[in-house]
Amino acid sequence: MDRRTLLTLFAALPFAGRAVADVPTLGRLVEHPERTSAHAATRNVTVWLPPGYDGTDARYPVLYMHDGQNLFDASKAYSGEWGVDEHLGRLIAAGQVRAPIVVGVWNTPLRLREYVPADLIAALPDDMRGDIQNIYGGPSLSDGYLAFLTDELKPFIDRTYRTLTGPADTAVSGSSMGALMSLYSVMKRPDVFGACACLSTHWPLKVVGLEEGAPLATWRERLVAAWTGVVSAGLPDPAMGRRFYFDHGDETLDAFYAAFQVKVDETFRARGYQPNQFETLVFPGAQHNETSWNARLDVPLKFLLSPSPTATAS
Repeated sequence: MDRRTLLTLFAALPFAGRAVADVPTLGRLVEHPERTSAHAATRNVTVWLPPGYDGTDARYPVLYMHDGQNLFDASKAYSGEWGVDEHLGRLIAAGQVRAPIVVGVWNTPLRLREYVPADLIAALPDDMRGDIQNIYGGPSLSDGYLAFLTDELKPFIDRTYRTLTGPADTAVSGSSMGALMSLYSVMKRPDVFGACACLSTHWPLKVVGLEEGAPLATWRERLVAAWTGVVSAGLPDPAMGRRFYFDHGDETLDAFYAAFQVKVDETFRARGYQPNQFETLVFPGAQHNETSWNARLDVPLKFLLSPSPTATAS
């Protein structure tokens, strides 16, 4: 398939391919439908309680994950399932991760606007900002969505379940646009989130309408400058111990990401981040879909939930 055809097939944020997994049998799911918010759209929330939760009075770290309908149950997923419960059940049994509570925050029809970082949109040149807002349907709603997560949903989760509440025990993760929102969450609220895992981070914001050569190169150059400026200004002081995981494949939409990720990595190093504080991995042959994210999910889960993390958030 040539690149022009690829650009036509992969719009601003597709989820291509379907991963199939069983209805959860490890742990317990609790549905919280139609969670209203003063800051964001109403949405469902699914909470996964790890095996053993009901038989103990222990408290647990919490992992918040975007696109929550795609995490646990293929019958509810719109584009395949990550198999989070299967991965965690196996990793917990092997002693490779701390057992967490996982909060799956469902997306809404406003997904693109809720997940695209407002600080990035503000940093774009006027013509690029207008282009993205036309594609996404309006201005960024990320700050409202983040307020929902931190000021409404997290207090509800902490009241309802036996959680460890500090940033050392609170992480966030997502893929594609959800990866952007995960990074943004730690940058904006390092007092809440101690770590993030960003899978197939959708740095380019769009690919449709860009051809190989000058238009693509120009778009990338201007967008890289905006991203590196926003990341440099927004990263918390490395001394806070916040941790960042990034990855991407090299097929389908992920083929566009390496040029951006290299520059973002350079920005982390320039801000003084050490190898134990951020990590970027490349998975050759991996595509931009749930099947690929499911296949490598052990890696970011172990980064976020290691029994002995290499940097400690406080």
